[in-house]
Amino acid sequence: MFKKILIANRGEIACRVIKTARKMGIATVAVYSDADRNALHVSMADEAVHIGPAPANQSYIVIDKIMQAIRQTGAEAVHPGYGFLSENPKFAAALAAEGVAFIGPPTGAIEAMGDKITSKKLASEAGVSTVPGYMGLIADEAEAVRISGQIGYPVMIKASAGGGGKGMRIAWDDVQAAEGFLSSKNEAAASFGDDRIFIEKFVTQPRHIEIQVLADSHGNCVYLHERECSIQRRNQKVIEEAPSPFLDEATRRAMGEQACALAQSVGYTSAGTVEFIVDSARNFYFLEMNTRLQVEHPVTELITGVDLVEQMIRVAAGEALPFAQSDLKINGWAVESRLYAEDPYRNFLPSIGRLTRYRPPAESTTPTRAVRNDTGVFEGGEISMFYDPMIAKLCTWAPTRAAAIDEMRVALDAFELEGIGHNLPFLSAVMDHPRFVSGEISTAFIEEEYPDGFQGATLDTALLRRVAAAACAMHRVSEVRRSRISGRIDNHERKVGNDWVVNLQGEKFAVQIAADASGADVGFDDGTRLRVTADWKPGQPLACLIVDGSPLVMKVAKIPGGFRLRLRGADLKVHVRTPRQAELAALMPEKLPPDTSRFLLCPMPGLVVKISVAEGDEVQEGQALATVEAMKMENILRAERRGIVKRLAASPGASLRVDDVIMEFE
Repeated sequence: MFKKILIANRGEIACRVIKTARKMGIATVAVYSDADRNALHVSMADEAVHIGPAPANQSYIVIDKIMQAIRQTGAEAVHPGYGFLSENPKFAAALAAEGVAFIGPPTGAIEAMGDKITSKKLASEAGVSTVPGYMGLIADEAEAVRISGQIGYPVMIKASAGGGGKGMRIAWDDVQAAEGFLSSKNEAAASFGDDRIFIEKFVTQPRHIEIQVLADSHGNCVYLHERECSIQRRNQKVIEEAPSPFLDEATRRAMGEQACALAQSVGYTSAGTVEFIVDSARNFYFLEMNTRLQVEHPVTELITGVDLVEQMIRVAAGEALPFAQSDLKINGWAVESRLYAEDPYRNFLPSIGRLTRYRPPAESTTPTRAVRNDTGVFEGGEISMFYDPMIAKLCTWAPTRAAAIDEMRVALDAFELEGIGHNLPFLSAVMDHPRFVSGEISTAFIEEEYPDGFQGATLDTALLRRVAAAACAMHRVSEVRRSRISGRIDNHERKVGNDWVVNLQGEKFAVQIAADASGADVGFDDGTRLRVTADWKPGQPLACLIVDGSPLVMKVAKIPGGFRLRLRGADLKVHVRTPRQAELAALMPEKLPPDTSRFLLCPMPGLVVKISVAEGDEVQEGQALATVEAMKMENILRAERRGIVKRLAASPGASLRVDDVIMEFE
C-alpha cells in the first residue's frame, strides 16, 4: 500500500480524499494556488505545496507544476479528484513516465471514454444506443449553426473534455447555436485547456440516471447501482439521490450490466460512471462516461456501505475488489443537496465573499438515520471567483425515500450560512415540491416549475400556523426577558400579556398563549391549540422547537416588532403585536422599492468580457447586451424590453460588484 499520496485538486473533494487516506494510514500532500493559501484542504493535509497564481490554467491544470510538487514531496500516487486534470490522459501518462501511480483508470481508458466524442463513437460501435448527434470537430459558429439545423432543434452544445455543466449550452434556434458555440468553446478552453465542441440532439423530458462502476486489474467489474440526477440547473446537477425512484429491478440490472460491459471493453479499472438518459418508457441511452470519481458519489456510499475513494486507492495499488456483484445490495435511501455560492433570487448567478457564519448540521450515523456533509470551506473563509461555486454537499440517509427527504428538510433548515448569496432556500423548497416528493421528475424540472426564477417558497396554511405559534412563544420569551431589566424589583416587573396578533406571509392570526414551566400552548380563534416546547433564548440564530409534536427548525434574526424567520425555502418577516399595535400597524403606508428599470445592473460579482451594444443603439427584447464572466462561467445579459442605450457605464475588462451599473437606457 502507498505511504504517501498527493491530491491534485482543491476544495471539498481534496478534503474528502484526505479523510479516507488518513483512515487508511496514508500521508497526504495538498497543492494550492494563491487564492487557496488558507484553504481547508491545505490545513488538513500532512504537507502542502504552492503551485502558482489563482487562475486554474496557471496552477491546478498545469501538469508540470503538479509533477514538481510530486518530486518535491516524494508522493507515490496521485488522486486527481474530479475536474481539473482528472480526465486528462497527458497527466496520467506523465505520472506513468515518472513511476507514480495514478489513482484512476489507465491512460487508454481515459482517452477512449473520457473524451465525449470518442466515447460516443466507441459506444455506437459496441451496439450501445446513443443520442443522435455530430461527433466531428466543428470549425466555427457558422458550421455549428449548419450542423444544428441538420440535427434539428433543440440541440445540446457540449465541450468534448467538459464536465460539471461547464462548456455546455442548449440551443433552440440559430442565434442560440452561434452564441452557445462561442461561449462553450471559451469556457472549455479556460476550464479544461481543450476547446473542442460537439453537438447532439437534446432529448426533452428525460431523466438523467447514472450507473456507478468499479473495476480492478484482475478482471473484476461491478456496478454499485444507480443515482438519479435529474434535478439540474444549467445542465449542472443540484440534487441527487440513490437509488432512483423510477427504475425497476430489470431496468437497473440491464443498465448496470451494460455499463460494466462498456467499461471492460476499454480495459477500465478504478471508479467510473456511465451516464444515461432515460425516457418515460424506461428506454435508456448512453450519454457519456466519466472516467473519475463523481461529485455525487456519497449517496452511493450511503446505500452500499462502500468507501469508493478507498477502493480507488486499493485498485491503484494492485489489489482485487473485496466483493462480487451479488454482495452489493441497496440499503435504504440517500439524498444529496449541493450547496452552491449562487443566489437563487438572481437566477442562480454566482456570489463571492466571506463566510461570516458557517455552521452545518452535525454529522451523525445511527441505524435509522444519517447526516453527512462533505465540504471544503470554513467560517471566516472566502468564496473565490476563480473556482467552482460549490460550498458543500449535504447528504441524508434513512430506510425509506420519504424518511430521507424528511431528514434533508430538517438538515437544510439547520444549516447556518451567512455572508454570501446561496441556494439553501431553493434546496429546501424542492424538498417540499409535490413533483419531487412523488418522484415524478425530469431534467426539465427547474425550468418547468420555476419558469420565472425562484422567488422563495410559500408555506401552506398548516405549516404557517406552526410558525405563527412558534413565533408567538419566542416573542413571549423575549418579552419576559425584556421585563426583567437589571435593577428592577421582581414584583414590579412589567406584565407580559397573553393576547397577540401574528402577521406573516400576508396572513394574520389572533392567538392566545398560556405558558408553563415546560413550554406554551398557543390557541387560535378556531379553537385549534398547538403545543410549543423549546430551549431557545433571545439572540440565538437557530431555533430548534417541537410544535404539535413535530420538529420545527428555523433561522432567526430580530427585527422591530418581531423576527425574520427562514425555513423550508421561505424568508418571512413575522410581526408579533398586541391587538392595539396590530390595529395601528394596519394604517401604515407600504414602502415601495426604488425603480431600477432604466438600468442594466450587474447581477453578480464578475468580469465584463464583452459589451454588445453602443450608446444610441436601439435594442429589442431578448437582445444580448453584455457578457459577464464569473466562476469560469460566461453569462449573457439580455434586454428585458425594447429601448435605447443612453449611457455605457462599464467596458470590457471591468471588474464589477453586484448591482453595479453596466448601462443606462432612455
